[in-house]
Amino acid sequence: MPQIKCNVTECHYNQDVMCHASMIQVDRNGVSKASMSPQTKCETFKPKG
Repeated sequence: MPQIKCNVTECHYNQDVMCHASMIQVDRNGVSKASMSPQTKCETFKPKG
């Protein structure tokens, strides 16, 4: 799997600003067709706990 940088340090999968999830799912953020980064969201996010 390629290295994926993630600045969401409160995510369970974040270790030293790198994502360590076995799978990443990215969806559209309420739009029918994304054309900019803010129109997407990481569905793999899991809060630390």
